Amino acid sequence: MGIESPSRVEIAETGCSGWVTSPVERIEGHLKVPGDKSISHRALLLGAVAAGPLEVEGFLDSADCRATRAAVEALGVRIETLGVDRLRVIGPGPRGLRNPRTTLDLGNSGTGIRLLTGLLAGLGIRAELTGDASLRSRPMERIAAPLRQMGADIRTDAGRPPVELAGGNALTAIDYEMPVASAQVKSAILLAGLSARGTTVVRQPAVSRDHTERMLQSLGAPVDFDQQCASITGPCVLNGGRIGVPGDFSSAAFFIVAGLLRAGEGMLIRDVGINSTRIGLLDILRAMGGRIAIHKPRQLGAEPVADLWVERSLLEGIDVPPDLVPLAIDEFPVLFVAAAAAQGITRVRGAAELRVKESDRIASMARALAAVGVRVHETEDGIDIEGGSIGPGAVDSAGDHRVAMSMAVAGLVAQGPIRINDVSHVGTSFPGFAELARSAGFALEDLA
Repeated sequence: MGIESPSRVEIAETGCSGWVTSPVERIEGHLKVPGDKSISHRALLLGAVAAGPLEVEGFLDSADCRATRAAVEALGVRIETLGVDRLRVIGPGPRGLRNPRTTLDLGNSGTGIRLLTGLLAGLGIRAELTGDASLRSRPMERIAAPLRQMGADIRTDAGRPPVELAGGNALTAIDYEMPVASAQVKSAILLAGLSARGTTVVRQPAVSRDHTERMLQSLGAPVDFDQQCASITGPCVLNGGRIGVPGDFSSAAFFIVAGLLRAGEGMLIRDVGINSTRIGLLDILRAMGGRIAIHKPRQLGAEPVADLWVERSLLEGIDVPPDLVPLAIDEFPVLFVAAAAAQGITRVRGAAELRVKESDRIASMARALAAVGVRVHETEDGIDIEGGSIGPGAVDSAGDHRVAMSMAVAGLVAQGPIRINDVSHVGTSFPGFAELARSAGFALEDLA
């Protein structure tokens, strides 16, 4: 039985209890997504310890990034708002941060808490870092353990936040081999390496995001990196300057998949970051038959950007290549929707990292897809999805912004309306998602 769509309620998406998304025949448009969340976090953190002001253009003013901004301001950093997406970060110098008077609350941001912990570990700062209930359930020993090897006095609560930094200890460089590819772990260690004596080396079993390395290099840090490892020689001082933030590929992913499903005359997504360590989703979708073209590739400071042209395509299920999994880790929820709409079975393995995101994204998406009639089978580190048809129904986002937005995309090709409960966290990464989706032709209604 279908679900009756309510009348439109004009309230902010972070204040509504849910959405009803309904099928449409086509979507279209020339879209621009907000700035990259990962790069915005890093700009705040590196600007906080730079020797001069750092101007940031394209900054993502999301809940996650605002939490990081508040945390660095509590450490004595002055941040000026220059425009809608422009900031100037004015730090007190690499050794000028002060002990915060209260606990630093990073909200829902795993990037914020892990990278800030690494940055502060060698600066003599005494601080407690915490977050919301979701963040307090996420593993922190993956960064705490290598930071202790460097000499940091750091405690966690049974391996989870809150994290306590006692301050005072000088750090020494280490050569660390990560058991799992993780840009957050790598970045936390490299940021600690800014104040450590010697050359800190991080080796990774697979490619992970290199935004930290690129930004460090652009600000004058002695950093070297390739697909296998990254290193930094400290202690060192960062320069100020300017940073441009490209459109967030993870946000563009929802419209890439939406375009493949319903953009009959094509859809253009402008100014998207196409860093090679982030765009594994493009290779996966192309292997499924997706028609996606990269137009006008160019550089925005240290990061490559381009316009993406997406055409409606007939998708087929595939076995996702394991080497692409770390390069698409944040985009898997919407990839699962593409798999549900494809013909045949899509199999994902080697994605256990999805279980320790804002929610257990394998379990959350499996429940959501099953609730709308999709046949799914979970494994310890992945999922099998039998595509072909998506039905109407009601789903729970598990408080996860990417689950909520992914199921909004699923509604485009469903056999009837889908009710998505709890969309309050969408603003952590993509403020304005609902408005942009409607402008492209989504039938997306707010629930009070």
